[in-house]
Amino acid sequence: MSAKSPLPAALEVRELLEGLLGRDVAADVGTAPADTRAPGGATVAAYVDDQLGLRAIVLMDLALTAHSGAAIALMPRTAADDVVANGLLTPVLYDNASEILNIMASLFNKEDAPHVRLYEAYPPRETLPNDIQTWLLAYVPRLDMQLEITGYGRGTLSVLVV
Repeated sequence: MSAKSPLPAALEVRELLEGLLGRDVAADVGTAPADTRAPGGATVAAYVDDQLGLRAIVLMDLALTAHSGAAIALMPRTAADDVVANGLLTPVLYDNASEILNIMASLFNKEDAPHVRLYEAYPPRETLPNDIQTWLLAYVPRLDMQLEITGYGRGTLSVLVV
């Protein structure tokens, strides 16, 4: 299938997160991208089609990974704040954020587009496969957002369609 996966609108991303987290999410679009090389790194999610072809990548910086992971499990904000302060993501918050990234596959599954699913989520600072790493700085359709989860905090999200 040669059709490209669609780049979701910022509103779709925000509404999906609000629905999952049960909290208001404020979004600023056109911000600096989530960066795997920044202090703390970023969680990277790779989405593939039915033939295992890479179709999309989503990055959540450490702060958004921690805040969204805490919010979805109704954990106290301090759990996420501790992660941001010390730069080390806990397995529980990573697993919770990975579930959010799994559900985010629905943003790419539109009519007349290939069906995609989460192939793998890579925790911050993990070495990425070369085929994923090369796309992170490529000139492709992308959405970069700064998100603030009410009661938890801010973080950066980037969505790339490859």
